[in-house]
Amino acid sequence: MYRIVHGTTDLPDAVAFIETLKTVDQNPAPAVRDLFDGEGELFVTRAPGRLDVMGGIADYSGSLVLELPIQEATFVAVQLDAQRMIRIVSLSEDSAQNLWFEMPLSDFEDARGALDYDVAREYFQSDTSKHWAAYVAGVFLVLMRERGISFDAGARILICSQVPQGKGVSSSAALEVAVMQAVTAAFDIRIEGRELALLCQTVENLIVGAPCGIMDQLTSSCGERSRLLALLCQPAELRELIPIPNEIGFWGIDSGIRHSVSGADYGSVRVGAFMGYRIIAELAGLEIGERMSGGQVRIDDPRWGGYLANVTPAEFVNYAEQLPQRMDGAEFLARYQGTTDLVTRVEPERHYAVRIPTAHAVYEHERVRRYARLIAGRISEQQLSQMGELMFQSHESYSACGLNSEGTDLLVTIVREAGPRQGLFGAKITGGGSGGTVAVLGKRDAGASIREVAEQYARQTGQRPWIFAGSSQGSAAFGHLRLSK
Repeated sequence: MYRIVHGTTDLPDAVAFIETLKTVDQNPAPAVRDLFDGEGELFVTRAPGRLDVMGGIADYSGSLVLELPIQEATFVAVQLDAQRMIRIVSLSEDSAQNLWFEMPLSDFEDARGALDYDVAREYFQSDTSKHWAAYVAGVFLVLMRERGISFDAGARILICSQVPQGKGVSSSAALEVAVMQAVTAAFDIRIEGRELALLCQTVENLIVGAPCGIMDQLTSSCGERSRLLALLCQPAELRELIPIPNEIGFWGIDSGIRHSVSGADYGSVRVGAFMGYRIIAELAGLEIGERMSGGQVRIDDPRWGGYLANVTPAEFVNYAEQLPQRMDGAEFLARYQGTTDLVTRVEPERHYAVRIPTAHAVYEHERVRRYARLIAGRISEQQLSQMGELMFQSHESYSACGLNSEGTDLLVTIVREAGPRQGLFGAKITGGGSGGTVAVLGKRDAGASIREVAEQYARQTGQRPWIFAGSSQGSAAFGHLRLSK
Protein backbone atom coordinates (compact mmCIF):
# COMPACT_ATOMS: atom_id res chain seq x y z
CA MET A 1 0.00 0.00 0.00
CA TYR A 2 1.48 3.33 -1.05
CA ARG A 3 1.47 6.21 1.42
CA ILE A 4 2.54 9.84 1.04
CA VAL A 5 5.96 10.50 2.60
CA HIS A 6 6.48 13.95 1.07
CA GLY A 7 3.88 16.60 0.23
CA THR A 8 0.17 16.81 0.94
CA THR A 9 -3.02 17.04 -1.07
CA ASP A 10 -6.75 17.14 -0.46
CA LEU A 11 -7.74 17.26 -4.14
CA PRO A 12 -10.33 14.52 -4.77
CA ASP A 13 -8.79 13.52 -8.11
CA ALA A 14 -5.33 13.25 -6.55
CA VAL A 15 -6.68 11.06 -3.76
CA ALA A 16 -8.42 8.89 -6.37
CA PHE A 17 -5.17 8.52 -8.35
CA ILE A 18 -3.29 7.40 -5.25
CA GLU A 19 -6.01 4.80 -4.67
CA THR A 20 -5.45 3.62 -8.26
CA LEU A 21 -1.74 3.21 -7.52
CA LYS A 22 -2.56 0.96 -4.60
CA THR A 23 -4.13 -1.56 -6.95
CA VAL A 24 -1.70 -1.35 -9.88
CA ASP A 25 0.08 -4.57 -8.89
CA GLN A 26 -3.30 -6.37 -9.07
CA ASN A 27 -4.09 -5.19 -12.60
CA PRO A 28 -4.95 -8.04 -15.00
CA ALA A 29 -2.71 -6.57 -17.72
CA PRO A 30 0.92 -7.73 -17.23
CA ALA A 31 2.35 -4.47 -18.60
CA VAL A 32 0.50 -2.57 -15.87
CA ARG A 33 0.86 -5.13 -13.07
CA ASP A 34 4.62 -5.45 -13.52
CA LEU A 35 5.42 -1.79 -14.21
CA PHE A 36 6.57 -0.85 -10.69
CA ASP A 37 9.03 -3.04 -8.75
CA GLY A 38 7.17 -2.69 -5.43
CA GLU A 39 10.18 -1.25 -3.59
CA GLY A 40 11.19 2.07 -5.10
CA GLU A 41 9.49 5.36 -4.31
CA LEU A 42 6.97 6.91 -6.67
CA PHE A 43 6.96 10.59 -7.64
CA VAL A 44 3.44 11.82 -8.44
CA THR A 45 2.52 14.99 -10.33
CA ARG A 46 -0.65 16.62 -11.64
CA ALA A 47 -1.16 19.03 -14.57
CA PRO A 48 -4.52 20.40 -15.79
CA GLY A 49 -5.78 21.11 -19.27
CA ARG A 50 -6.79 24.67 -20.15
CA LEU A 51 -9.75 26.66 -21.44
CA ASP A 52 -8.70 29.33 -23.94
CA VAL A 53 -10.86 32.30 -22.94
CA MET A 54 -9.27 34.81 -25.35
CA GLY A 55 -6.20 34.85 -27.57
CA GLY A 56 -6.07 31.39 -29.09
CA ILE A 57 -4.01 31.03 -32.23
CA ALA A 58 -2.64 34.57 -31.97
CA ASP A 59 -0.13 33.28 -29.40
CA TYR A 60 2.40 32.37 -32.06
CA SER A 61 2.25 35.98 -33.31
CA GLY A 62 3.09 37.42 -29.89
CA SER A 63 -0.44 38.23 -28.71
CA LEU A 64 -1.69 38.61 -25.18
CA VAL A 65 -3.77 35.55 -24.24
CA LEU A 66 -6.10 34.83 -21.32
CA GLU A 67 -6.19 31.20 -20.21
CA LEU A 68 -7.94 29.25 -17.46
CA PRO A 69 -6.65 25.93 -16.07
CA ILE A 70 -9.59 23.53 -16.03
CA GLN A 71 -10.67 21.03 -13.38
CA GLU A 72 -9.70 17.99 -15.44
CA ALA A 73 -6.04 16.97 -15.12
CA THR A 74 -3.41 14.40 -16.05
CA PHE A 75 -1.58 12.43 -13.36
CA VAL A 76 1.83 10.83 -13.72
CA ALA A 77 3.74 8.52 -11.39
CA VAL A 78 7.46 7.91 -12.00
CA GLN A 79 9.72 5.32 -10.40
CA LEU A 80 13.46 5.22 -11.06
CA ASP A 81 14.76 2.12 -12.82
CA ALA A 82 18.33 0.82 -12.39
CA GLN A 83 18.26 -0.13 -16.06
CA ARG A 84 18.56 2.76 -18.51
CA MET A 85 15.13 2.00 -19.93
CA ILE A 86 12.02 4.13 -20.35
CA ARG A 87 8.91 2.05 -19.65
CA ILE A 88 5.56 3.82 -20.12
CA VAL A 89 1.99 2.70 -19.43
CA SER A 90 -1.01 4.94 -20.13
CA LEU A 91 -4.18 3.79 -18.41
CA SER A 92 -7.61 3.91 -20.01
CA GLU A 93 -11.08 3.41 -18.51
CA ASP A 94 -11.27 0.39 -20.81
CA SER A 95 -8.26 -1.74 -19.86
CA ALA A 96 -8.19 -3.13 -23.38
CA GLN A 97 -7.28 0.38 -24.55
CA ASN A 98 -4.26 0.74 -22.24
CA LEU A 99 -1.12 1.83 -24.08
CA TRP A 100 2.44 0.77 -23.31
CA PHE A 101 5.82 1.56 -24.75
CA GLU A 102 9.44 1.00 -23.85
CA MET A 103 12.83 1.96 -25.23
CA PRO A 104 16.43 2.07 -23.99
CA LEU A 105 17.69 5.56 -23.23
CA SER A 106 20.70 4.73 -25.40
CA ASP A 107 18.36 5.08 -28.41
CA PHE A 108 18.45 8.83 -27.74
CA GLU A 109 22.24 8.87 -28.07
CA ASP A 110 24.67 8.60 -30.96
CA ALA A 111 28.41 9.08 -31.39
CA ARG A 112 28.00 12.87 -31.07
CA GLY A 113 25.89 12.77 -27.92
CA ALA A 114 22.14 13.42 -27.66
CA LEU A 115 20.20 12.56 -30.81
CA ASP A 116 19.09 15.32 -33.20
CA TYR A 117 15.43 16.27 -32.85
CA ASP A 118 14.59 15.53 -36.49
CA VAL A 119 15.91 11.97 -36.13
CA ALA A 120 13.81 11.42 -32.99
CA ARG A 121 10.74 12.90 -34.67
CA GLU A 122 11.11 10.56 -37.61
CA TYR A 123 11.49 7.62 -35.21
CA PHE A 124 8.18 8.33 -33.46
CA GLN A 125 6.31 9.26 -36.65
CA SER A 126 7.44 6.16 -38.52
CA ASP A 127 5.02 3.95 -36.58
CA THR A 128 1.55 5.26 -35.64
CA SER A 129 1.39 2.87 -32.68
CA LYS A 130 4.23 4.68 -30.91
CA HIS A 131 3.53 8.28 -31.96
CA TRP A 132 1.75 9.00 -28.66
CA ALA A 133 4.93 8.07 -26.75
CA ALA A 134 6.79 11.06 -28.24
CA TYR A 135 4.98 13.34 -25.77
CA VAL A 136 6.40 11.30 -22.88
CA ALA A 137 9.76 9.89 -23.92
CA GLY A 138 10.56 13.17 -25.68
CA VAL A 139 10.91 14.80 -22.26
CA PHE A 140 14.16 12.88 -21.70
CA LEU A 141 15.72 13.93 -24.99
CA VAL A 142 14.80 17.59 -24.47
CA LEU A 143 16.40 17.54 -21.00
CA MET A 144 19.50 15.90 -22.48
CA ARG A 145 19.83 18.45 -25.29
CA GLU A 146 18.62 21.66 -23.62
CA ARG A 147 19.88 21.16 -20.06
CA GLY A 148 22.82 18.80 -20.59
CA ILE A 149 21.30 16.14 -18.33
CA SER A 150 22.98 12.73 -18.38
CA PHE A 151 20.57 10.05 -17.19
CA ASP A 152 22.40 7.21 -15.44
CA ALA A 153 19.12 5.45 -14.65
CA GLY A 154 15.86 4.81 -16.45
CA ALA A 155 12.26 5.43 -15.45
CA ARG A 156 8.98 3.55 -15.15
CA ILE A 157 6.11 5.90 -15.93
CA LEU A 158 2.37 5.48 -15.29
CA ILE A 159 -0.07 7.95 -16.84
CA CYS A 160 -3.72 8.47 -15.98
CA SER A 161 -5.45 11.40 -17.69
CA GLN A 162 -8.88 12.86 -17.11
CA VAL A 163 -8.32 15.56 -19.77
CA PRO A 164 -10.35 14.44 -22.80
CA GLN A 165 -8.36 14.14 -26.00
CA GLY A 166 -9.28 15.97 -29.19
CA LYS A 167 -11.58 18.48 -27.47
CA GLY A 168 -9.34 21.53 -27.77
CA VAL A 169 -8.49 21.79 -24.05
CA SER A 170 -4.83 20.82 -24.50
CA SER A 171 -4.59 17.26 -23.28
CA SER A 172 -1.14 17.14 -24.92
CA ALA A 173 0.24 20.03 -22.84
CA ALA A 174 -1.18 18.51 -19.64
CA LEU A 175 0.59 15.25 -20.48
CA GLU A 176 3.93 16.90 -21.31
CA VAL A 177 3.89 19.11 -18.22
CA ALA A 178 2.90 16.32 -15.82
CA VAL A 179 5.63 14.05 -17.22
CA MET A 180 8.29 16.78 -17.17
CA GLN A 181 7.38 17.68 -13.59
CA ALA A 182 7.53 14.06 -12.47
CA VAL A 183 10.80 13.25 -14.26
CA THR A 184 12.55 16.35 -12.89
CA ALA A 185 11.31 15.51 -9.38
CA ALA A 186 12.44 11.88 -9.61
CA PHE A 187 15.91 12.81 -10.90
CA ASP A 188 16.22 15.85 -8.60
CA ILE A 189 16.45 18.34 -11.47
CA ARG A 190 15.43 21.87 -10.45
CA ILE A 191 13.44 23.74 -13.11
CA GLU A 192 10.98 26.54 -12.38
CA GLY A 193 7.50 26.58 -13.89
CA ARG A 194 8.05 28.95 -16.82
CA GLU A 195 11.21 27.20 -18.01
CA LEU A 196 9.52 23.82 -17.60
CA ALA A 197 6.71 24.96 -19.88
CA LEU A 198 9.16 26.16 -22.54
CA LEU A 199 10.92 22.78 -22.47
CA CYS A 200 7.55 21.06 -22.90
CA GLN A 201 6.80 23.25 -25.91
CA THR A 202 10.10 22.04 -27.39
CA VAL A 203 8.90 18.46 -26.96
CA GLU A 204 5.71 19.18 -28.88
CA ASN A 205 7.26 21.38 -31.58
CA LEU A 206 10.44 19.45 -32.35
CA ILE A 207 9.81 15.83 -31.36
CA VAL A 208 6.04 15.41 -31.74
CA GLY A 209 6.06 17.80 -34.70
CA ALA A 210 3.00 19.89 -33.73
CA PRO A 211 3.44 23.67 -34.29
CA CYS A 212 1.74 24.84 -31.08
CA GLY A 213 2.40 28.15 -29.35
CA ILE A 214 3.37 28.44 -25.67
CA MET A 215 0.05 29.28 -23.97
CA ASP A 216 -1.04 25.67 -23.35
CA GLN A 217 2.09 24.52 -21.53
CA LEU A 218 2.39 27.72 -19.50
CA THR A 219 -1.21 27.54 -18.32
CA SER A 220 -0.85 23.88 -17.36
CA SER A 221 2.35 24.67 -15.48
CA CYS A 222 1.82 28.14 -14.00
CA GLY A 223 -1.96 28.54 -13.83
CA GLU A 224 -3.90 28.94 -10.60
CA ARG A 225 -7.42 28.00 -9.62
CA SER A 226 -10.16 30.53 -10.47
CA ARG A 227 -7.70 32.94 -12.06
CA LEU A 228 -7.08 33.81 -15.68
CA LEU A 229 -3.44 33.56 -16.64
CA ALA A 230 -2.51 36.65 -18.67
CA LEU A 231 0.42 35.77 -20.90
CA LEU A 232 2.15 37.98 -23.44
CA CYS A 233 3.63 35.51 -25.90
CA GLN A 234 6.82 37.48 -26.62
CA PRO A 235 7.94 34.79 -26.21
CA ALA A 236 6.51 33.87 -22.79
CA GLU A 237 6.01 36.86 -20.51
CA LEU A 238 3.73 36.09 -17.58
CA ARG A 239 1.85 39.33 -16.97
CA GLU A 240 -0.51 38.60 -14.10
CA LEU A 241 -3.05 36.23 -12.69
CA ILE A 242 -6.45 37.88 -12.95
CA PRO A 243 -8.98 36.79 -10.30
CA ILE A 244 -12.29 35.87 -11.91
CA PRO A 245 -14.89 38.27 -10.49
CA ASN A 246 -17.54 36.67 -8.30
CA GLU A 247 -20.28 37.85 -10.65
CA ILE A 248 -19.17 35.81 -13.66
CA GLY A 249 -18.29 32.27 -14.71
CA PHE A 250 -16.60 30.50 -17.60
CA TRP A 251 -17.57 27.17 -19.09
CA GLY A 252 -16.38 25.04 -21.97
CA ILE A 253 -18.83 23.08 -24.13
CA ASP A 254 -17.39 20.37 -26.37
CA SER A 255 -18.68 20.24 -29.94
CA GLY A 256 -17.84 16.56 -30.33
CA ILE A 257 -15.75 17.42 -33.40
CA ARG A 258 -12.19 16.25 -32.91
CA HIS A 259 -9.58 18.98 -32.78
CA SER A 260 -5.89 18.58 -33.66
CA VAL A 261 -3.26 21.31 -33.43
CA SER A 262 -1.17 19.40 -35.96
CA GLY A 263 -3.97 19.60 -38.54
CA ALA A 264 -3.28 21.19 -41.92
CA ASP A 265 -5.75 24.06 -41.38
CA TYR A 266 -4.04 25.30 -38.21
CA GLY A 267 -0.62 24.94 -39.79
CA SER A 268 -1.53 26.80 -42.98
CA VAL A 269 -3.11 29.67 -41.02
CA ARG A 270 0.03 29.97 -38.92
CA VAL A 271 2.23 29.96 -42.03
CA GLY A 272 -0.01 32.58 -43.66
CA ALA A 273 0.33 34.91 -40.66
CA PHE A 274 4.13 34.65 -40.73
CA MET A 275 4.11 35.25 -44.49
CA GLY A 276 2.09 38.40 -43.83
CA TYR A 277 4.56 39.64 -41.22
CA ARG A 278 7.45 39.02 -43.62
CA ILE A 279 5.73 41.07 -46.34
CA ILE A 280 4.85 43.90 -43.92
CA ALA A 281 8.48 44.01 -42.77
CA GLU A 282 9.55 44.54 -46.38
CA LEU A 283 6.90 47.21 -46.94
CA ALA A 284 7.93 48.98 -43.73
CA GLY A 285 11.56 49.09 -44.86
CA LEU A 286 12.90 46.89 -42.08
CA GLU A 287 16.33 45.38 -42.61
CA ILE A 288 16.03 41.81 -43.88
CA GLY A 289 18.94 39.49 -43.11
CA GLU A 290 20.17 36.51 -45.06
CA ARG A 291 18.32 33.23 -45.13
CA MET A 292 19.30 30.89 -42.29
CA SER A 293 20.25 27.24 -42.66
CA GLY A 294 16.78 26.11 -41.60
CA GLY A 295 15.10 28.13 -44.34
CA GLN A 296 14.06 31.08 -42.16
CA VAL A 297 15.06 34.72 -42.56
CA ARG A 298 16.24 37.21 -39.97
CA ILE A 299 14.52 40.58 -39.64
CA ASP A 300 15.94 43.53 -37.71
CA ASP A 301 12.72 44.87 -36.22
CA PRO A 302 13.16 47.66 -33.64
CA ARG A 303 9.66 48.89 -34.48
CA TRP A 304 7.55 45.85 -33.54
CA GLY A 305 10.10 43.66 -31.77
CA GLY A 306 9.71 40.84 -34.26
CA TYR A 307 6.06 40.16 -33.39
CA LEU A 308 3.13 40.62 -35.76
CA ALA A 309 0.78 41.24 -32.82
CA ASN A 310 2.64 44.49 -32.06
CA VAL A 311 1.47 45.97 -35.36
CA THR A 312 -1.43 48.17 -34.24
CA PRO A 313 -4.75 48.13 -36.10
CA ALA A 314 -4.10 51.75 -37.15
CA GLU A 315 -0.75 50.74 -38.63
CA PHE A 316 -2.13 47.61 -40.23
CA VAL A 317 -4.58 49.50 -42.43
CA ASN A 318 -1.56 51.04 -44.19
CA TYR A 319 -0.42 47.58 -45.30
CA ALA A 320 -3.60 45.49 -45.51
CA GLU A 321 -4.45 46.25 -49.14
CA GLN A 322 -0.87 45.45 -50.17
CA LEU A 323 -1.05 41.96 -48.68
CA PRO A 324 -2.22 39.28 -51.11
CA GLN A 325 -5.42 37.46 -50.25
CA ARG A 326 -3.66 34.22 -51.24
CA MET A 327 -0.19 33.36 -52.43
CA ASP A 328 1.62 30.33 -53.82
CA GLY A 329 4.39 29.04 -51.60
CA ALA A 330 6.80 28.94 -54.53
CA GLU A 331 6.10 32.57 -55.46
CA PHE A 332 6.52 33.69 -51.85
CA LEU A 333 9.85 31.88 -51.45
CA ALA A 334 11.15 33.32 -54.71
CA ARG A 335 10.30 36.88 -53.63
CA TYR A 336 10.83 36.76 -49.86
CA GLN A 337 13.08 33.70 -49.22
CA GLY A 338 11.25 32.56 -46.07
CA THR A 339 9.58 33.60 -42.80
CA THR A 340 10.86 34.12 -39.27
CA ASP A 341 8.95 31.09 -37.91
CA LEU A 342 11.32 28.44 -36.52
CA VAL A 343 8.58 25.81 -36.35
CA THR A 344 6.82 25.79 -39.74
CA ARG A 345 8.01 25.88 -43.34
CA VAL A 346 6.46 27.45 -46.44
CA GLU A 347 5.78 24.55 -48.83
CA PRO A 348 6.40 25.59 -52.47
CA GLU A 349 3.53 23.50 -53.83
CA ARG A 350 0.87 24.87 -51.44
CA HIS A 351 -1.39 27.91 -51.67
CA TYR A 352 -1.77 30.01 -48.51
CA ALA A 353 -4.28 32.59 -47.35
CA VAL A 354 -2.22 35.58 -46.20
CA ARG A 355 -4.25 38.74 -45.56
CA ILE A 356 -6.92 37.23 -43.29
CA PRO A 357 -4.58 35.19 -41.02
CA THR A 358 -2.35 38.26 -40.70
CA ALA A 359 -5.31 40.49 -39.80
CA HIS A 360 -6.49 37.96 -37.21
CA ALA A 361 -3.27 38.26 -35.20
CA VAL A 362 -3.33 42.06 -35.26
CA TYR A 363 -6.96 42.49 -34.26
CA GLU A 364 -7.08 39.57 -31.80
CA HIS A 365 -4.26 41.08 -29.75
CA GLU A 366 -6.25 44.31 -29.48
CA ARG A 367 -9.42 42.40 -28.54
CA VAL A 368 -7.63 40.52 -25.77
CA ARG A 369 -6.13 43.72 -24.36
CA ARG A 370 -9.59 45.30 -24.19
CA TYR A 371 -11.01 42.14 -22.61
CA ALA A 372 -8.31 42.15 -19.91
CA ARG A 373 -9.07 45.76 -19.03
CA LEU A 374 -12.80 45.05 -18.79
CA ILE A 375 -12.53 41.98 -16.58
CA ALA A 376 -10.12 43.73 -14.21
CA GLY A 377 -12.61 46.51 -13.52
CA ARG A 378 -15.98 46.68 -11.81
CA ILE A 379 -18.27 44.19 -13.53
CA SER A 380 -21.54 45.61 -14.79
CA GLU A 381 -24.11 44.32 -17.28
CA GLN A 382 -22.65 46.68 -19.85
CA GLN A 383 -19.13 45.37 -19.32
CA LEU A 384 -20.33 41.79 -19.59
CA SER A 385 -22.00 42.64 -22.89
CA GLN A 386 -18.80 44.25 -24.16
CA MET A 387 -16.72 41.24 -23.13
CA GLY A 388 -19.22 38.91 -24.77
CA GLU A 389 -19.13 40.90 -28.01
CA LEU A 390 -15.32 40.62 -28.08
CA MET A 391 -15.67 36.84 -27.82
CA PHE A 392 -18.19 36.77 -30.67
CA GLN A 393 -15.82 38.91 -32.77
CA SER A 394 -12.98 36.51 -32.02
CA HIS A 395 -15.11 33.60 -33.20
CA GLU A 396 -16.00 35.40 -36.41
CA SER A 397 -12.31 36.06 -37.04
CA TYR A 398 -11.51 32.36 -36.53
CA SER A 399 -14.25 31.60 -39.04
CA ALA A 400 -12.76 34.01 -41.57
CA CYS A 401 -9.48 32.09 -41.21
CA GLY A 402 -11.33 28.84 -41.94
CA LEU A 403 -10.80 27.46 -38.43
CA ASN A 404 -14.45 27.16 -37.46
CA SER A 405 -16.62 24.07 -37.76
CA GLU A 406 -20.33 23.34 -38.11
CA GLY A 407 -20.59 22.18 -34.50
CA THR A 408 -18.73 25.07 -32.89
CA ASP A 409 -20.67 27.57 -35.02
CA LEU A 410 -23.94 26.02 -33.82
CA LEU A 411 -22.89 26.22 -30.16
CA VAL A 412 -21.96 29.88 -30.53
CA THR A 413 -25.29 30.57 -32.24
CA ILE A 414 -27.25 28.86 -29.45
CA VAL A 415 -25.40 30.92 -26.81
CA ARG A 416 -26.02 34.14 -28.74
CA GLU A 417 -29.72 33.36 -29.05
CA ALA A 418 -30.02 32.55 -25.33
CA GLY A 419 -28.31 35.86 -24.56
CA PRO A 420 -28.28 38.00 -21.41
CA ARG A 421 -31.86 37.05 -20.51
CA GLN A 422 -30.50 33.56 -19.84
CA GLY A 423 -27.35 34.91 -18.17
CA LEU A 424 -25.09 34.19 -21.18
CA PHE A 425 -23.03 36.93 -22.82
CA GLY A 426 -20.41 35.54 -25.19
CA ALA A 427 -18.87 32.46 -26.78
CA LYS A 428 -15.98 31.59 -29.07
CA ILE A 429 -14.13 28.61 -30.46
CA THR A 430 -10.93 27.89 -28.53
CA GLY A 431 -7.31 26.99 -29.12
CA GLY A 432 -6.38 25.82 -32.61
CA GLY A 433 -9.99 25.70 -33.81
CA SER A 434 -11.39 23.36 -36.48
CA GLY A 435 -13.58 21.67 -33.89
CA GLY A 436 -13.06 21.12 -30.20
CA THR A 437 -14.54 23.23 -27.43
CA VAL A 438 -16.38 26.56 -27.26
CA ALA A 439 -15.63 28.87 -24.32
CA VAL A 440 -18.71 30.58 -22.85
CA LEU A 441 -18.97 33.66 -20.63
CA GLY A 442 -21.97 34.00 -18.34
CA LYS A 443 -23.16 35.08 -14.96
CA ARG A 444 -21.94 32.93 -12.12
CA ASP A 445 -25.36 31.31 -11.60
CA ALA A 446 -25.88 30.47 -15.31
CA GLY A 447 -25.11 26.76 -14.92
CA ALA A 448 -28.69 25.78 -15.78
CA SER A 449 -28.52 27.85 -18.98
CA ILE A 450 -25.25 26.13 -19.94
CA ARG A 451 -26.90 22.74 -19.49
CA GLU A 452 -29.82 23.88 -21.66
CA VAL A 453 -27.38 24.97 -24.40
CA ALA A 454 -25.82 21.50 -24.25
CA GLU A 455 -29.26 19.84 -24.38
CA GLN A 456 -30.34 21.93 -27.35
CA TYR A 457 -27.09 21.07 -29.14
CA ALA A 458 -27.63 17.38 -28.43
CA ARG A 459 -31.18 17.53 -29.81
CA GLN A 460 -29.99 19.13 -33.04
CA THR A 461 -26.84 17.06 -33.62
CA GLY A 462 -27.18 13.81 -31.69
CA GLN A 463 -23.91 14.69 -29.92
CA ARG A 464 -24.14 14.98 -26.15
CA PRO A 465 -21.39 17.46 -25.26
CA TRP A 466 -18.96 17.36 -22.38
CA ILE A 467 -19.28 20.47 -20.19
CA PHE A 468 -16.09 21.83 -18.63
CA ALA A 469 -16.85 23.65 -15.39
CA GLY A 470 -14.56 24.81 -12.63
CA SER A 471 -10.79 25.19 -12.54
CA SER A 472 -7.77 23.92 -10.63
CA GLN A 473 -4.16 24.72 -9.85
CA GLY A 474 -1.30 24.25 -12.29
CA SER A 475 1.50 21.75 -11.87
CA ALA A 476 3.90 24.23 -10.27
CA ALA A 477 1.45 24.96 -7.44
CA PHE A 478 0.75 21.25 -6.98
CA GLY A 479 4.43 20.37 -6.91
CA HIS A 480 4.98 16.67 -6.43
CA LEU A 481 4.13 13.93 -3.97
CA ARG A 482 6.56 11.21 -2.97
CA LEU A 483 5.00 7.87 -2.17
CA SER A 484 6.49 4.81 -0.55
CA LYS A 485 5.20 1.41 0.57
